[in-house]
Amino acid sequence: MNPAFFVILCAGAVLGLLNAERSEDQPQKRFFKPLASLAFILTALAAGALNTTFGALILAGLVLCAIGDVLLLSRAAPGFLAGMGAFAAGHGAYILAFAHGGAVIGPAAISSAIACASLSAIALKPLWAGLGSFRAPVIGYCLVITAMVAAGAAYWAASPGDASLQLVGAAAAFAISDISVARDRFGPGDFLNRLWGLPLYYAAQCLFALGV
Repeated sequence: MNPAFFVILCAGAVLGLLNAERSEDQPQKRFFKPLASLAFILTALAAGALNTTFGALILAGLVLCAIGDVLLLSRAAPGFLAGMGAFAAGHGAYILAFAHGGAVIGPAAISSAIACASLSAIALKPLWAGLGSFRAPVIGYCLVITAMVAAGAAYWAASPGDASLQLVGAAAAFAISDISVARDRFGPGDFLNRLWGLPLYYAAQCLFALGV
C-alpha cells in the first residue's frame, strides 16, 4: 500500500488526539494516540523499511518510540520514566541507523550538538526547580537526543542530499517537540503545549518513516 495512505491516517489520528487532549477525554486519548503511532510504523513498512539494514534500524526506532507513546498515556512517575527509557532506546536505534549509513563526525555534527544542547538548557532552565527526582533522567535523555541530532547531521554531511536532509529535519523536529513534553510535565501543563508539540512529533516520525 502507498505510504501516503498511512501518513494521512496518522494526520487524522493526530487531529482526533488533539481533540481528545483539549477535552481531556481519556478513552479517546487511549484510542487515537496508539493509532497515530501505529500509522507511522505502517508508513515505514509500506516505504520498504524491511528491505535494508538502515530501514530496519529506523523501523526499530519507530517501534520503540511507539511503545514510549503508549507508556506516556500514564501520568504516573513509573510510566513516565519507562516512556523516557523507550524513547531513549528509540533514539539509540536512530543513531545506529545514521552510523550504518556512514555518519562521520565533523563540523556539522559538532555544531548541531552544540545547538541542540543549548536549546535543551534554555528550555530546562525555567523548569529546573520542578524537575525534582527527574533531574538526572531528564539530563540523560537530553544527552541522548543531542547525540541523535548530531548523528543525523553527521549522516547528512557524509551523504548530502534531499533524503538525508529530510532525516536531519526529522531529528531536529523530534528534539524540538520534546520541549512541549517537558513543559507539559514539569511546567505549565496546558493544552497549548500539546497543540504544537504533538503535530510536530508525529510529523517528525512520519519523516523518519518515509526516509527508510
